[in-house]
Amino acid sequence: MNRCISESADYLPVLSEAHASLTHEVTAVDERGRHSTIHIPAERPLTVYVDTREIVTLMTLGGAPEALTLGYLRNQRLVRSLEDIVSIQVDWSVDAVAVVTRNGIADVEERTAKKVVTTGCGQGSVFGGLMDEVDRITLPEDARLPQSVVYRIVETIRTQQSVYKQAGSVHGCALFSNAGKLLYFVEDVGRHNAVDAIAGLMWLDGMEGGDKVFYTTGRLTSEMVIKGAQMGIPFLLSRSGTTQMGHMVAERVGMSLLARCSGKHFLLLAGHERLVFDLDVLMPIPAPRLDYYPC
Repeated sequence: MNRCISESADYLPVLSEAHASLTHEVTAVDERGRHSTIHIPAERPLTVYVDTREIVTLMTLGGAPEALTLGYLRNQRLVRSLEDIVSIQVDWSVDAVAVVTRNGIADVEERTAKKVVTTGCGQGSVFGGLMDEVDRITLPEDARLPQSVVYRIVETIRTQQSVYKQAGSVHGCALFSNAGKLLYFVEDVGRHNAVDAIAGLMWLDGMEGGDKVFYTTGRLTSEMVIKGAQMGIPFLLSRSGTTQMGHMVAERVGMSLLARCSGKHFLLLAGHERLVFDLDVLMPIPAPRLDYYPC
């Protein structure tokens, strides 16, 4: 996990620093009967307790469990302020995380009663109405992204060291500046967990999203778009595609969606006015002239 330390909030909860192996060795036998040792991603349950009340069990790689817990609580709108949280303590010996709040969560039973199970790996879920807060989200109207930065982001992801390159079967999410600088990179067994972990890191570092770009290897479903909007990010990029509802939410909040990002190719599906095209970046390098000889 890459982390960019920026100006922090005035108050930070006490966090554990839990560590766990991100890969696991297994013996594989190929089609010719040959044995080999390969790495596969870890997957472990993390049960979230808030003030001793069980909230949810997340299946996770385990690379950023404290940030994942914090981002989950934020994106589910269960906690509104960082100052409301006293501590987040992960204990892998019991596969659990204990969250202590300052004053509890008001109406926690009512707020966690309605759950929408969303699409995609990891069976993401959102408490309350999926669209409850979409209409109250405002993204910066003047946010723009040069085409050249899109290519810089795609190339950075391509060369990023990752669990995926070693073991496969995980999703990666990343946060970039609008100049293409990598700020955070998180992998997990589900893209929902990875985006929540980045939301948690942004919250801890007091980082705003208005001048940021979010990248994911997974599909841009409605939940991913809503979470990006909740983080205040006007640009979402994916090497995969989007869904109808993801597209609808993006248009509703004025977010740019760029899908099928690979090499120099992408499909801009929403928020067309935000992308600054620069066709020069697509021009091939001119062939050397043959009518003269250099000295």
